[in-house]
Amino acid sequence: MKFVDEANIVVIAGNGGNGSASFRREKYIPFGGPDGGDGGRGGSVFLEGDSGLNTLVDFRHLRKYKAQNGQHGSSRNKTGRGGEDVVVRGPLGTVVTDTETGERVGDVTDHGQQLLVARGGRGGLGNVHFKSSTNRSPRQTVPGAAGEEFALGLELKVLADVGLLGFPNAGKSTLISTVSAARPKVADYPFTTLYPNLGVVRIDVDRSFVIADIPGLIEGAAEGTGLGIQFLKHLQRTRLLLHLVDLAPMMLEVDPVEQVQQLEHELHNFDPGLMDKPRWLVFTKSDLLPPDEARSKAEDAVAALGWQGPWMLISSVTQSGTEDLMQKVSLELEILADEAAVRPAETL
Repeated sequence: MKFVDEANIVVIAGNGGNGSASFRREKYIPFGGPDGGDGGRGGSVFLEGDSGLNTLVDFRHLRKYKAQNGQHGSSRNKTGRGGEDVVVRGPLGTVVTDTETGERVGDVTDHGQQLLVARGGRGGLGNVHFKSSTNRSPRQTVPGAAGEEFALGLELKVLADVGLLGFPNAGKSTLISTVSAARPKVADYPFTTLYPNLGVVRIDVDRSFVIADIPGLIEGAAEGTGLGIQFLKHLQRTRLLLHLVDLAPMMLEVDPVEQVQQLEHELHNFDPGLMDKPRWLVFTKSDLLPPDEARSKAEDAVAALGWQGPWMLISSVTQSGTEDLMQKVSLELEILADEAAVRPAETL
């Protein structure tokens, strides 16, 4: 399935029903008085998170969603039936924006969470509300209010704990297929990944996390070169970045130090906040070099970069270092979760 992470839709809530101008007419009751009921409310439109969806492709085929109008009020103080709501299902991580004003409406991050995107119009008032001692036969009513109508932009930002960052052919797809059940396309040429892949890494029965294979970036990605601009935003929701560096680049001929420096430049240009996220260096394809040479090359790159954070040397093909890496990532995520839980209390 083609990955679709942006779509535009129109949502139209239902109009409220009109209030009724009715008078009670029964035998032997000469002064029945007004009995016009209120109109029913119009249906609203909701966007509901569905963990079973992972693209916005459905919104490319159906772009307009309209809720039902409320029914008009009737005699005998009968209130009109309310219009049925429309619930639109979307993938987790969907951000909703008003395309006319640019205002962010909200986002859906949990399964079953409902976001109100268009409110139905209220029902009108029947003439029974206008009866008074001086106006015993009121003919005034209030019409139902119009439902809201918006043109909305939907943008999907992948929800994952860990994002794999790196040049094309850096080994991201191979790593995610090694440590999870995800099966992305893997080959020995650049640009094999055309859309993000999610995988669940299970450390233990009750310990797991979600890892995202973000398509490879190239120089100029933040300015729109290649596919990178479409996917840099997916890194914004991750808690930890694994910066994969090819120790033995054959096709791009970019040494490890240049790989890191170029992608740091792209991250900063797109969103400086990405540079503040915890980021580890992971040197891949160590199996292509003799063990001593692979470690020496990695250590030289770390020294040249002045890298102060964690770094590891792995081979996804031989699975050397991959289990240790995932264990350490799991522990780091637990530490970040604990820090996030404590942080609000510190600000009191």
